[in-house]
Amino acid sequence: MVEQEGSTQLFLVVETGLSALDRLIAALAAAPVASVLIVAPAGQALEPALTEALVECAQSRGAAALLFEDAELAQRLAADGVHLPHGRDIEELYHSARRTVGPDAIVGVQAEASRHDAMTLAEAGADYVAFGIPTGVHDSEAARERRLELVEWWAEIFDIPCVALDVETAEDAALLAQAGADFVGVRLGAGEALSDAGERLRAMAEAVAAAPAG
Repeated sequence: MVEQEGSTQLFLVVETGLSALDRLIAALAAAPVASVLIVAPAGQALEPALTEALVECAQSRGAAALLFEDAELAQRLAADGVHLPHGRDIEELYHSARRTVGPDAIVGVQAEASRHDAMTLAEAGADYVAFGIPTGVHDSEAARERRLELVEWWAEIFDIPCVALDVETAEDAALLAQAGADFVGVRLGAGEALSDAGERLRAMAEAVAAAPAG
């Protein structure tokens, strides 16, 4: 996860399952990607063999490979790090993950809409903080505005990179890049067609490249 000064990069979230490797290959061919976060479908755990193939694919193309939550599997598969979801005892979970993957691996944490948790985790040593759209929100427009506000606040005060997650459109990607997001998180769902995945990534990459610096 190499941050380029003054440049917003793509943070790709790939859901495992059928054709996951093909979708990842198509996405990586369509646009430059800094990091690939590998997640399991809801209610499932990461399957080691498939996850390993995705890790190797991402790393072979120069992207950092991160696993969602499973620090032990990340360490076993020589992934670049782990991404921790927001929840109770998040600081304790951060320290546990850090002990597992070691001081040189990436440990990123999702702060959702909590400024306090974001600052606490950054002080604890997190390599990045992520702001997204909380699951089950009723007002998605308000949630997007809140995410934008958090990115602007973080970029103005802190040096630790921030990731804007759950970005669905090129327009939102451009706004978040202008606000100062270091990474824009784009998810590839299990049912997405290869051509759609590639086209969406290209549009996102063009949008963040054209956005005025935050």
